[in-house]
Amino acid sequence: MNKKLLVLWILVIPFFGIAQQKISIIPQPVSLSVQDGHFTIDKNTSIIFNKNENDLLHAANFFDAFVKNISGESLPYNVKKNKSIFLEIKKTAEIGDEGYLLDVTPNSVKIIANDKAGIIYGMQSLFQTLPQIRTNAALEVPCMKILDYPQFKWRGMHLDVCRHFFSPEMIKEYVDLLSEYKFNTFHWHLTDDQGWRLEIKKYPKLTSVGAWRADRRGIPWSESRPTQLGEPTPYGGYYTQQQVRDIVAYAKERNITIVPEIEMPGHSAAAIAAYPYLSCTQQPQTTITGGVYPKNFESNYCPANDSVFIFLENVLKEVMQLFPSKYIHVGGDEVDKTSWKNDPKCQALMKKLGDTSEDQLQSYFIQRIEKFLIANHRKLIGWDEILEGGLAPEATVMSWRGESGGIQAAKMHHDVVMTPGTPLYFDHYQAGPAGEPLAIGGFNTLKMVYDYYPVPKELDSSQAKYVLGAQANVWTEFISSREHLEYMVLPRMLALSEVLWTPKSEKNYKDFYHRLQNQFIAFEEKGFHFCLGNFTVAIKPSSENGKLMVTLSSEIPEAKIYYSLDGSDPDINSILYERPVQIDSSLTLKTVTVINGRVMGVKPAEQKFVMHKAVGKNVTYANPVSRYYPADGANTLTDGVRGTVAVNKYWHGLQGKDLIATIDMGTGTSIQNITIGCLQHYSDWIFLPQSVSFEISNDGINFTNLGTVENTISPDEKSAVIKDFSLDFPAQKARYIRVTAKNLGVCPKGHPGEGKPAWVFADEIMVN
Repeated sequence: MNKKLLVLWILVIPFFGIAQQKISIIPQPVSLSVQDGHFTIDKNTSIIFNKNENDLLHAANFFDAFVKNISGESLPYNVKKNKSIFLEIKKTAEIGDEGYLLDVTPNSVKIIANDKAGIIYGMQSLFQTLPQIRTNAALEVPCMKILDYPQFKWRGMHLDVCRHFFSPEMIKEYVDLLSEYKFNTFHWHLTDDQGWRLEIKKYPKLTSVGAWRADRRGIPWSESRPTQLGEPTPYGGYYTQQQVRDIVAYAKERNITIVPEIEMPGHSAAAIAAYPYLSCTQQPQTTITGGVYPKNFESNYCPANDSVFIFLENVLKEVMQLFPSKYIHVGGDEVDKTSWKNDPKCQALMKKLGDTSEDQLQSYFIQRIEKFLIANHRKLIGWDEILEGGLAPEATVMSWRGESGGIQAAKMHHDVVMTPGTPLYFDHYQAGPAGEPLAIGGFNTLKMVYDYYPVPKELDSSQAKYVLGAQANVWTEFISSREHLEYMVLPRMLALSEVLWTPKSEKNYKDFYHRLQNQFIAFEEKGFHFCLGNFTVAIKPSSENGKLMVTLSSEIPEAKIYYSLDGSDPDINSILYERPVQIDSSLTLKTVTVINGRVMGVKPAEQKFVMHKAVGKNVTYANPVSRYYPADGANTLTDGVRGTVAVNKYWHGLQGKDLIATIDMGTGTSIQNITIGCLQHYSDWIFLPQSVSFEISNDGINFTNLGTVENTISPDEKSAVIKDFSLDFPAQKARYIRVTAKNLGVCPKGHPGEGKPAWVFADEIMVN
């Protein structure tokens, strides 16, 4: 643990000291009652089970290995002792396939389940009451009774090993964490543009070429140019088939099913670098090192080339020999179909199939692969883009672009796994972002994860049954080390474990956070890197009766909030927050979380407020704002809040379309200046508008153009820029104001997204 984290940890421990006296199991069991006394595991303890049940022998070995690791002592099996730990598989309807009964008395421990999975989960609950590292202390398990079972079938965590490779040992550590918190699925993302990580014996170049690239560490991901011809390729790695078998067996012992992902038809540049004949142009290319893709570079398999399907079927045959999982993940996301549009063979295939769009061609590709998987008694699962052009008959959808794809699939009676970017992308910031390790963006805090529920309200009970569960995704563009990976998943994965295991009615964030403190002690003992939580105060403006009010909140239960309105950094001598704050002038609000009289976090949260005549007024849009950037709702442009250079909740975004916003100012408002703030964020495909036009009207139908302000900043400017487009004019009265920010259209030449739709971002329309 680094010094900064240690200091914060010392501050937090006293605040939660009381919570450490109770049984702190995560995820919270369905039913737990504490009894007097404890059971001590020592040399007078044996493990009793039916020796004819091989699953119970494996479970006993798992229990004994844990005890030996922390005490150095090994427990005898089926030997009469004063105290016994009984493991029993017995049909018990009330706990289901993965549930368990745990009964601890001073003389015995009984774990009863319908299968080995429940036995292991009962052990994991018991283990959380014991020390986590080698100790000479007595191993005392509190007397208790637990009845427990999960709420969802699919309880998953994902890991991308393509952007950065993680060792087999690290994968096992990841599997251990999943098992400890009762996840049952590890989604292993093994192939992508930046690396092919799985040995395929029939195609050795996949790993001899596709697994390696030039070392661009130290260069921003979005600026990392591909490997050049003749350049050394020392960076990468892959898993041998023997290593995979070992990891699969290791996971199975811990009730973790590994679902492999072999990307297709897009995100396949590493395979094409190894075997160029798989693409439409069949031109040689080097491996990708980051987010820069040269022009005419190919990342897609060619669906009009039968040799592609021969290749993929041969690959999948070896994959299925290694992974016994019912599901095989085929990706299917973010397919740039430009190469298909320009390829005569693909266009001829479309005509032959009677297709009218390349989306249908993708559907043909996925359905052809699904038939092969079904013939081999497996099921296809893919990202929600596999809905485009028509969903394969038996496919399962993993919904990542929000929940809409999952909702659509469930209504079509297809199984769904929910994994929306907000809040289940764990490569996004979880705190700060000041003081936090660099992340890809976004903001998914511990409480946001805990408050999530995988079944959308749009589904009725007959449709909801198709939601198998949820998983969190960890993409590693910005995560290259064990320490960083641990930090990004801990403790958010614990919040998700409770979402998926504990009954919704029994969830309580305050109680969860108190129980979490014991887990923090265990993390520290094990040497894990972890985030103590989000100490950044949330600042939420709202309009109430024409007044701008601001609510402050902290994710830390029982913490105090202090704030200032004069731009100074607040401390315990500043204003204590007790009720919403009214803002009636332009100012900067700063605020901090305080625990035990100490200011937490690296820097105060702050928000600039700009008072103007449009604050609180209603806004309508000619083109809908992207569902990915809704900000704080329809009136975000008139809430008095200025956005920052961070791509966050304060910005409205539209892709490929103009922002056309109309404000209803009310009758007879006198105005003489209109200003709109816009953002350029080159690496995120966000560009300043070409120009902004300002119009006014008294009837909302007939508008008068007041003028147009041209952009003066180059779209090639790579630094983050906020520009105010402002127009002064003689004072006049108007009820309606219309502002049109003209989208650049497409990303400019030389940009990684050259020719693709550009974003326009706006934050506030200020009227004076």
